[in-house]
Amino acid sequence: MTARADLRADCGRCFAICCVSPAFARSSDFAIDKPAGVPCPHLADDHRCSIHDRLRPEGFAGCTAYDCFGAGQRLAQETFGGRDWRTYADVAEPMMAALPILRGLHELLWYVDEALAMPTSEPIADDLRSARADVEESASAPADRILDVEVDDLRAVVAPLLREASRLARSGLTGPELGDHDLDGADLRETDLRGACLRGASLLGADLRDLDLHAADLLGTDLRGADLRGAMLAGSLFVTRTQVGGALGDRRTTLPGTLEPPAHWTG
Repeated sequence: MTARADLRADCGRCFAICCVSPAFARSSDFAIDKPAGVPCPHLADDHRCSIHDRLRPEGFAGCTAYDCFGAGQRLAQETFGGRDWRTYADVAEPMMAALPILRGLHELLWYVDEALAMPTSEPIADDLRSARADVEESASAPADRILDVEVDDLRAVVAPLLREASRLARSGLTGPELGDHDLDGADLRETDLRGACLRGASLLGADLRDLDLHAADLLGTDLRGADLRGAMLAGSLFVTRTQVGGALGDRRTTLPGTLEPPAHWTG
C-alpha cells in the first residue's frame, strides 16, 4: 500500500514527466504555450529545470505550485520499471498519457488518508478503507493496463465518503456553506469561516488575511493569488501543496503538519 510519504513528489526519482506531459497556455501562471507531450524548452538533458531557481520571476508560477502527489516517481520507477522516456522511446507516449491518471489516483489517496486520520471519521472508516484499497489497486496497474483505469469511476465512489467525512468533522460549527461559489477578489476578513464548506469555490485573489479556517473544507478550492497572510489553516480540511503554492502567505500563516510553506512566502 502506498504510504502517505509516497504521496509527495520526489523529483530525484522521476524523469521530469511533469515537464513534458501537461499542456499549458500563456497566462499569469505560464510565460509560454506548451502542447501536451512536448518537453518544456527549459528542460535540460539531465531532466532538471534550467530555470528552477527563478521560475516565478521568469513567469512560471504554475510550475512552482504544481504537485504530482508522488505519481511521477511511481510511474518512473514502478509502473515503467525505471525506463527513461528519452532512452526508451517506446515508453514516452504511454508514460506521458499515464501521468494525469496516476496523479488523479494519488490525489484521491491523499484525501482518503486524511479522512481516515480524522477521529470523527470512525463511523465511515471501514468504507474509507475499502475505497482506498480499490484506488490503490488501480494505482498499482502495470504499464499495459494503467491507461485503462477510469479515475472518474473511483472519484464517484470516494466523493460521497469525503463529503461525509467533512460533515462529521465540521459538526457543531456554524461556518457558511459556500461550496462552488464565485468569491474571486472577495474580502472575507469579517466572515467567520470556521467549519465553512468552501469546496470547489473560486477564491482567486480573495482576502483571507488573519482568518481562522479551522475545520474549513477546502477540497478543490481555487486559492490562486488568495492572500493567506496570518491565516490559520493548520486545522483546515483537504488542503494540498498546489493550493498553498498558488496563494500568498507569510511566516504567520499556519498549515497542516503534512505541508511546508512555499519558498515564495516571505515576511
